[in-house]
Amino acid sequence: MTITLKPQPLSSERFALYGDVIETSVDRTAAMNAERFQRFDDLCNVDMHDDGRVAVSIARCRVATSLPLRIDMVERHPLGSQAFVPLTPCRMVVVVAPPEESVDASDLRAFVTNGRQGINYHRGTWHMPLIAFEAGREFLIIDRAADMPNCDTHDLDEPVMLVES
Repeated sequence: MTITLKPQPLSSERFALYGDVIETSVDRTAAMNAERFQRFDDLCNVDMHDDGRVAVSIARCRVATSLPLRIDMVERHPLGSQAFVPLTPCRMVVVVAPPEESVDASDLRAFVTNGRQGINYHRGTWHMPLIAFEAGREFLIIDRAADMPNCDTHDLDEPVMLVES
């Protein structure tokens, strides 16, 4: 049997169990540089366990993904949060499950961004690896760097088919 997932619109409330939605918000704004800029502060909780340090990277999509997409595996980062922010407006689909010790295919939930939102997975949140719907799309990544590995993978007990919402 295959489980079918249809993404629902991403919102802070819906995504709270899995992480933070990174987007501009009028309740988190301040002026900067002689008020020439509007700054949006503290948009996510960057969580680094033990001796990890914050790493800022950029990933560029080399191979575009299309839906439907069969998901057989998820991953998690038990030692730090992980954020993805598109550098140009683009729709993102994320598939997540709660940050528990184990994960079942029926635990997965899918969300679609509005094209301007990024996401920050809480430490330990199970998720599908990053995908993009167009080659060349770039994403700012904020995650943990250290000598210890920080990625667990899990093969799902039954396949999940991600379809258009």
